[in-house]
Amino acid sequence: MQDPFSPENRPRRKRHLLLRIDSWIDSTVWNAGFRFAEIWEDVTIFFRRFRVRGWKRAVFEVVGEAATLGTAGAVVMLTLAQPAFEETKDDWRNHGDFAVTFLDRYGNVIGHRGIIHEDSVAIDDLPDYFVKAVLATEDRRFFDHFGIDFIGLARAMSENARAGGVVQGGSTLTQQLAKNLFLTNERSLERKIKEAFLALWLEANLSKKEILRTYLDRAYMGGGTFGAAAAAQFYFGKSITEVDLAEAAILAGLFKAPAKYAPHVNLPAARARANEVLSNLVQSGMMTEGQVIAARRNPATVIDRNEMEAPDFFLDWAFDEVQRLSSRFPEHSLVVRTTIDMGLQKAAEDSVETSLREYGEPYRVKQGALVMIENGGAVRAMVGGRDYGESQFNRATKALRQPGSSFKVYTYAAAMEKGMTPQTVISDGPITWRGWSPQNYGRSYAGRVTLAVALAKSINTVPVRLAKDVLGIDTIVKTTKDFGVETPIRSDKTIPLGTSELTVLDQATGYSVFPAGGLQSRRHGLSQIISYDGRILYDFDRDEPPPHRVLSEQATASMNYMLSQIPVSGTARKAALDGGIVTAGKTGTTQAYRDAWFVGFTGNYTCAVWFGNDDYTSTNNMTGGSLPAMTFKRLMDYAHQGIELKAIPGIENPFPSGNHVGPALVAKTTEKGSETGLPPLIRPRSLSIDVTRLLRDVGDKLKNAPPLGTQKVASAE
Repeated sequence: MQDPFSPENRPRRKRHLLLRIDSWIDSTVWNAGFRFAEIWEDVTIFFRRFRVRGWKRAVFEVVGEAATLGTAGAVVMLTLAQPAFEETKDDWRNHGDFAVTFLDRYGNVIGHRGIIHEDSVAIDDLPDYFVKAVLATEDRRFFDHFGIDFIGLARAMSENARAGGVVQGGSTLTQQLAKNLFLTNERSLERKIKEAFLALWLEANLSKKEILRTYLDRAYMGGGTFGAAAAAQFYFGKSITEVDLAEAAILAGLFKAPAKYAPHVNLPAARARANEVLSNLVQSGMMTEGQVIAARRNPATVIDRNEMEAPDFFLDWAFDEVQRLSSRFPEHSLVVRTTIDMGLQKAAEDSVETSLREYGEPYRVKQGALVMIENGGAVRAMVGGRDYGESQFNRATKALRQPGSSFKVYTYAAAMEKGMTPQTVISDGPITWRGWSPQNYGRSYAGRVTLAVALAKSINTVPVRLAKDVLGIDTIVKTTKDFGVETPIRSDKTIPLGTSELTVLDQATGYSVFPAGGLQSRRHGLSQIISYDGRILYDFDRDEPPPHRVLSEQATASMNYMLSQIPVSGTARKAALDGGIVTAGKTGTTQAYRDAWFVGFTGNYTCAVWFGNDDYTSTNNMTGGSLPAMTFKRLMDYAHQGIELKAIPGIENPFPSGNHVGPALVAKTTEKGSETGLPPLIRPRSLSIDVTRLLRDVGDKLKNAPPLGTQKVASAE
């Protein structure tokens, strides 16, 4: 008899155990499959009772497909709605809970921003004909739709198709309010999608009266005024509750195009628009022709206002800066002294408009933006677009556009910081980097060139070679951030050629490091914030840290030398200033000629100029060395009239030959206007340069003098 515990019998027991486990798995799986088949057959037999044939089956198929597509559509809609609803997280109700009076650099009032809600007028207290005039013109079905009016949209599309152009808009009043509260006037599909979702959100969270009241309080009405109540005071000198029908028609007509129909600018156009509003009242059935005939025969008159136009793009940006700093103090009723120079601001606006009027059609360009910073950081002028009344979207501070070759300065600055010099020789030849092979503008190569020549001729392969072999992308991104660029920069191999979008304000900020000697530019638009009782709540010189160095003196001198050669022998010859004033800067032109830039500086000012189209369509071969450079020259020639010239650090012979006043060189003043058509520069100055310098010296001596208490005063005998 064999011993069951003997070693030779153990493998046999193990095999029996494994066979048993395998048998159990097989039987379990088979039984589960058999049971599932039985259940499936039962379910199939059950649902056969509901099987339809013929036309009913077609109906059910359509319903089923609609449910499937509807579910998928709902997922897509929620995905699209998410970015829109992110806009509502901020305290949007109190966004305008500020009363801010803005002053220019000399203390003159230049505009107001903010709304005190206690001073706004309830809908029930407004004249009935004013409310009807607004609804008849802007949104006749306001009380019937849910934020999006598909009937009105279809009617507008039909009218536009019949007229062969845009003669009627399809946006509801709620959509317009959503745009005013949360979005910009940028024309893009993304903005329209957000606008639609936000309109639905407003309808769900506010009553119709609240929506209408908020719209009337926040809409831009021309002349630097926001809200119907402010517009009534500005144009007619009376409360909104006291306006007559003719005046109400003027106000209701402003919502479409406040700059075009502002009565203090173009009274005939405003009256013609008011007549259209009266016709809308009759056509909508809200009033009869007999009720409006008196207003037609006796159109409204306005207060004669002969005053300088408000710098609205700048004020919008300054208002955002006030709110950003408001956490430092509880007051919301403020007086703010800004850095803007209204003489330079008017010249900047005229320069952009003149360029577009003269060359816009040949170049197929419709928009421009400009920022001018005095070296030291004070923003002296800002142009955010051609017409604030038509579009309040600030292209100087919010539009992200590719800078093209004007971005190359950050790569070259990083190279200079690494120890390279303008005379460093590098190869301009074909290069491939991770499957990307950039080419030069003329699709030709120059061989071995110096960095100075490469920058002056805007060679593309050289900055790419520097990024690939010497610097690395992270170094370029860090340099750009150190220079004060606030827009996030993509870490992409193509950024040495300017593919990462920036704002005009970013470019002016970054370039102003060079005339500052490599120090942080400390860009700012607010000098002081003062409460209504006279307390200084914020002072830039007192409350902001001193500038720190972001580029060494040697690297700065090298960059300034190279950039000063570009208006002489490079791509920006049209930017060279009159009178021999030393100018430096860089052009930029993006792919398909969508954007054209010139960013340049002297020892006194830095100025960034951009031209392009809002819809990103290509221009007619416009480069940075053409219209942007000419606009830069027009403004900077004007700005340098009669001022004390400052040297660009690191430049040999930084001053032109001219008349000296004391130790400083003073640029010549144009007597009868320059060739650009701009008048002589007039600043509110009552002291000569000599007297000003003397008073500054006296002030410095007084600051450094010891306190009186430490001095011995001889007693009288």
